[in-house]
Amino acid sequence: MLEINNLVVDIEDKRILNGLSLTVNDGEVAAIMGPNGSGKSTLSYVIAGKEDYTVLDGEILLNGENILELEPSERAAKGVFLAFQYPLEIPGVATMTFLKSVLNAQRKARDEDELTTPDFMRRVKKAAETLEIDQEMLKRALNVGFSGGEKKRMEILQMALLEPSFCILDETDSGLDIDALRIVAEGVNALRAKDRSFLVITHYQRLLNYIVPDTVHVMSKGKVVRSGGKELALELEANGYADYRELAA
Repeated sequence: MLEINNLVVDIEDKRILNGLSLTVNDGEVAAIMGPNGSGKSTLSYVIAGKEDYTVLDGEILLNGENILELEPSERAAKGVFLAFQYPLEIPGVATMTFLKSVLNAQRKARDEDELTTPDFMRRVKKAAETLEIDQEMLKRALNVGFSGGEKKRMEILQMALLEPSFCILDETDSGLDIDALRIVAEGVNALRAKDRSFLVITHYQRLLNYIVPDTVHVMSKGKVVRSGGKELALELEANGYADYRELAA
Protein backbone atom coordinates (compact mmCIF):
# COMPACT_ATOMS: atom_id res chain seq x y z
CA MET A 1 0.00 0.00 0.00
CA LEU A 2 2.37 2.75 1.23
CA GLU A 3 6.15 2.63 1.31
CA ILE A 4 8.30 5.58 2.40
CA ASN A 5 12.03 5.37 1.80
CA ASN A 6 14.66 7.70 3.30
CA LEU A 7 12.37 10.75 3.34
CA VAL A 8 14.22 14.00 4.09
CA VAL A 9 12.09 17.15 4.44
CA ASP A 10 12.83 20.78 5.34
CA ILE A 11 10.58 23.74 6.00
CA GLU A 12 12.13 27.20 5.90
CA ASP A 13 15.60 25.58 5.96
CA LYS A 14 14.79 23.64 9.12
CA ARG A 15 15.11 19.84 8.96
CA ILE A 16 11.87 18.15 10.06
CA LEU A 17 12.06 14.64 8.60
CA ASN A 18 15.51 13.10 8.64
CA GLY A 19 15.73 9.92 6.56
CA LEU A 20 12.36 8.51 7.60
CA SER A 21 11.37 5.08 6.30
CA LEU A 22 8.01 3.39 6.89
CA THR A 23 5.84 0.69 5.32
CA VAL A 24 2.07 0.32 5.77
CA ASN A 25 0.62 -2.83 4.24
CA ASP A 26 -2.77 -3.41 2.65
CA GLY A 27 -5.50 -3.44 5.28
CA GLU A 28 -3.12 -2.42 8.07
CA VAL A 29 -3.77 0.12 10.79
CA ALA A 30 -0.41 1.66 11.69
CA ALA A 31 -0.12 4.06 14.62
CA ILE A 32 2.55 6.77 14.79
CA MET A 33 3.42 8.04 18.26
CA GLY A 34 6.12 10.38 19.50
CA PRO A 35 6.85 13.58 21.40
CA ASN A 36 5.92 17.06 20.23
CA GLY A 37 8.19 18.24 17.43
CA SER A 38 9.13 14.75 16.26
CA GLY A 39 7.64 15.34 12.79
CA LYS A 40 4.39 13.38 13.01
CA SER A 41 2.10 16.03 11.53
CA THR A 42 4.73 17.01 8.95
CA LEU A 43 4.72 13.40 7.77
CA SER A 44 0.95 13.52 7.27
CA TYR A 45 1.14 16.81 5.37
CA VAL A 46 3.92 15.64 3.07
CA ILE A 47 2.05 12.44 2.19
CA ALA A 48 -1.06 14.47 1.38
CA GLY A 49 0.91 17.04 -0.66
CA LYS A 50 0.65 20.18 1.47
CA GLU A 51 2.72 23.07 0.13
CA ASP A 52 5.58 24.82 1.98
CA TYR A 53 7.60 21.65 2.59
CA THR A 54 10.79 20.96 0.64
CA VAL A 55 11.49 17.29 -0.06
CA LEU A 56 15.27 16.89 -0.34
CA ASP A 57 15.49 13.13 -0.67
CA GLY A 58 13.47 9.94 -0.61
CA GLU A 59 10.24 8.70 -2.09
CA ILE A 60 6.65 7.98 -1.11
CA LEU A 61 5.23 5.02 -3.01
CA LEU A 62 1.49 4.41 -3.07
CA ASN A 63 0.81 1.02 -4.61
CA GLY A 64 4.24 1.23 -6.25
CA GLU A 65 3.83 4.77 -7.67
CA ASN A 66 5.92 7.68 -6.38
CA ILE A 67 3.32 10.33 -5.54
CA LEU A 68 5.72 13.14 -4.60
CA GLU A 69 5.34 14.81 -8.00
CA LEU A 70 1.53 14.70 -7.90
CA GLU A 71 -0.72 17.58 -6.87
CA PRO A 72 -2.81 17.12 -3.69
CA SER A 73 -5.96 16.65 -5.77
CA GLU A 74 -4.25 13.92 -7.81
CA ARG A 75 -3.11 12.15 -4.66
CA ALA A 76 -6.66 12.35 -3.32
CA ALA A 77 -8.03 10.85 -6.53
CA LYS A 78 -5.59 7.97 -6.11
CA GLY A 79 -6.98 7.28 -2.64
CA VAL A 80 -5.12 9.47 -0.12
CA PHE A 81 -7.26 11.13 2.56
CA LEU A 82 -6.08 13.34 5.43
CA ALA A 83 -8.29 14.04 8.45
CA PHE A 84 -6.90 17.22 9.99
CA GLN A 85 -6.12 17.81 13.63
CA TYR A 86 -7.85 21.19 13.38
CA PRO A 87 -10.46 21.12 10.58
CA LEU A 88 -11.03 24.53 9.02
CA GLU A 89 -14.25 26.48 9.14
CA ILE A 90 -15.32 27.70 5.69
CA PRO A 91 -18.00 30.41 5.99
CA GLY A 92 -20.28 30.74 2.99
CA VAL A 93 -19.76 27.18 1.75
CA ALA A 94 -22.73 24.94 2.49
CA THR A 95 -21.76 21.56 3.90
CA MET A 96 -23.90 19.57 1.47
CA THR A 97 -22.65 21.56 -1.53
CA PHE A 98 -19.07 20.93 -0.43
CA LEU A 99 -19.61 17.20 0.07
CA LYS A 100 -21.28 16.73 -3.30
CA SER A 101 -18.67 18.79 -5.15
CA VAL A 102 -15.74 16.91 -3.61
CA LEU A 103 -17.31 13.50 -4.14
CA ASN A 104 -18.17 14.16 -7.79
CA ALA A 105 -14.78 15.76 -8.49
CA GLN A 106 -13.05 12.58 -7.35
CA ARG A 107 -15.45 10.39 -9.30
CA LYS A 108 -14.74 12.46 -12.42
CA ALA A 109 -10.97 12.10 -11.88
CA ARG A 110 -11.47 8.33 -11.80
CA ASP A 111 -13.63 8.36 -14.96
CA GLU A 112 -16.73 7.46 -12.96
CA ASP A 113 -20.18 8.95 -13.47
CA GLU A 114 -21.23 11.76 -11.17
CA LEU A 115 -23.80 10.86 -8.55
CA THR A 116 -27.37 11.97 -9.03
CA THR A 117 -28.81 14.11 -6.25
CA PRO A 118 -31.02 11.28 -4.88
CA ASP A 119 -28.06 8.85 -4.82
CA PHE A 120 -25.89 11.44 -3.11
CA MET A 121 -28.56 12.20 -0.50
CA ARG A 122 -28.98 8.50 0.31
CA ARG A 123 -25.24 8.07 0.81
CA VAL A 124 -24.96 11.10 3.06
CA LYS A 125 -27.96 10.11 5.16
CA LYS A 126 -26.62 6.59 5.76
CA ALA A 127 -23.11 7.78 6.70
CA ALA A 128 -24.43 10.64 8.86
CA GLU A 129 -26.64 8.31 10.90
CA THR A 130 -23.65 6.09 11.71
CA LEU A 131 -21.71 9.11 12.98
CA GLU A 132 -24.68 10.64 14.82
CA ILE A 133 -24.60 13.75 12.62
CA ASP A 134 -28.03 15.36 12.61
CA GLN A 135 -29.62 17.05 9.61
CA GLU A 136 -29.23 20.52 11.12
CA MET A 137 -25.44 20.16 11.00
CA LEU A 138 -25.63 19.29 7.33
CA LYS A 139 -27.62 22.46 6.61
CA ARG A 140 -24.92 24.77 8.00
CA ALA A 141 -21.77 26.18 6.43
CA LEU A 142 -18.86 23.75 6.57
CA ASN A 143 -17.65 23.40 10.18
CA VAL A 144 -18.91 26.88 11.08
CA GLY A 145 -20.03 26.91 14.70
CA PHE A 146 -19.28 23.20 15.08
CA SER A 147 -17.84 21.84 18.31
CA GLY A 148 -14.53 19.99 18.20
CA GLY A 149 -16.33 16.65 18.19
CA GLU A 150 -18.70 17.75 15.41
CA LYS A 151 -15.77 18.84 13.24
CA LYS A 152 -14.04 15.50 13.70
CA ARG A 153 -17.24 13.61 12.89
CA MET A 154 -17.55 15.70 9.72
CA GLU A 155 -14.02 14.64 8.72
CA ILE A 156 -14.93 10.98 9.15
CA LEU A 157 -18.15 11.56 7.19
CA GLN A 158 -16.05 12.85 4.30
CA MET A 159 -13.83 9.79 4.58
CA ALA A 160 -16.84 7.46 4.54
CA LEU A 161 -18.24 9.12 1.41
CA LEU A 162 -14.95 9.28 -0.50
CA GLU A 163 -13.95 5.70 0.37
CA PRO A 164 -10.17 6.35 0.15
CA SER A 165 -7.66 3.52 0.15
CA PHE A 166 -5.11 5.23 2.41
CA CYS A 167 -6.46 7.25 5.35
CA ILE A 168 -4.34 9.49 7.56
CA LEU A 169 -5.79 10.55 10.92
CA ASP A 170 -3.71 13.41 12.32
CA GLU A 171 -4.40 13.50 16.08
CA THR A 172 -8.09 12.91 15.53
CA ASP A 173 -8.52 12.44 19.28
CA SER A 174 -7.36 16.01 20.00
CA GLY A 175 -10.09 17.94 21.84
CA LEU A 176 -12.58 15.07 21.96
CA ASP A 177 -14.48 13.97 25.04
CA ILE A 178 -15.07 10.26 25.63
CA ASP A 179 -18.46 10.15 23.87
CA ALA A 180 -17.18 11.97 20.77
CA LEU A 181 -14.07 9.79 20.71
CA ARG A 182 -16.21 6.66 20.77
CA ILE A 183 -18.40 7.87 17.91
CA VAL A 184 -15.43 8.88 15.75
CA ALA A 185 -13.61 5.62 16.46
CA GLU A 186 -16.68 3.54 15.60
CA GLY A 187 -16.91 5.42 12.30
CA VAL A 188 -13.27 4.65 11.54
CA ASN A 189 -13.57 1.00 12.55
CA ALA A 190 -16.58 0.58 10.26
CA LEU A 191 -14.32 1.54 7.34
CA ARG A 192 -11.55 -0.95 8.09
CA ALA A 193 -11.10 -3.30 5.13
CA LYS A 194 -8.47 -5.50 3.51
CA ASP A 195 -7.99 -2.94 0.72
CA ARG A 196 -7.94 0.16 2.96
CA SER A 197 -5.03 1.16 5.22
CA PHE A 198 -4.79 3.72 8.01
CA LEU A 199 -2.00 5.83 9.46
CA VAL A 200 -3.16 6.97 12.90
CA ILE A 201 -1.09 9.77 14.45
CA THR A 202 -1.56 10.30 18.17
CA HIS A 203 0.20 11.20 21.40
CA TYR A 204 -1.91 9.01 23.62
CA GLN A 205 -2.86 5.40 24.18
CA ARG A 206 -6.54 6.20 24.75
CA LEU A 207 -7.34 6.53 21.03
CA LEU A 208 -5.73 3.15 20.43
CA ASN A 209 -8.09 1.56 22.93
CA TYR A 210 -10.84 2.32 20.41
CA ILE A 211 -8.95 2.04 17.11
CA VAL A 212 -6.72 -0.94 17.83
CA PRO A 213 -3.60 -0.81 15.63
CA ASP A 214 -1.79 -3.68 13.97
CA THR A 215 1.57 -1.93 14.37
CA VAL A 216 2.92 0.99 16.39
CA HIS A 217 5.85 3.15 15.26
CA VAL A 218 7.72 5.60 17.47
CA MET A 219 9.03 8.81 15.89
CA SER A 220 11.74 11.01 17.32
CA LYS A 221 13.68 13.81 15.65
CA GLY A 222 12.23 13.15 12.23
CA LYS A 223 12.63 9.40 11.90
CA VAL A 224 11.10 6.13 13.05
CA VAL A 225 13.24 4.82 15.90
CA ARG A 226 11.25 1.76 16.95
CA SER A 227 8.38 -0.36 15.67
CA GLY A 228 6.31 -3.03 17.37
CA GLY A 229 2.84 -4.37 18.05
CA LYS A 230 -0.04 -2.72 19.85
CA GLU A 231 1.61 -3.44 23.22
CA LEU A 232 4.26 -0.83 22.38
CA ALA A 233 1.66 1.91 22.87
CA LEU A 234 1.06 0.68 26.43
CA GLU A 235 4.79 0.81 27.09
CA LEU A 236 4.93 4.40 25.85
CA GLU A 237 1.97 5.36 28.03
CA ALA A 238 3.76 3.94 31.07
CA ASN A 239 7.32 5.13 30.41
CA GLY A 240 7.10 8.16 28.13
CA TYR A 241 9.44 9.09 25.28
CA ALA A 242 12.72 9.87 27.06
CA ASP A 243 14.49 6.70 25.90
CA TYR A 244 13.53 7.35 22.27
CA ARG A 245 14.85 10.89 22.26
CA GLU A 246 18.24 9.37 23.08
CA LEU A 247 17.89 6.77 20.30
CA ALA A 248 17.38 9.53 17.73
CA ALA A 249 20.25 11.66 18.96
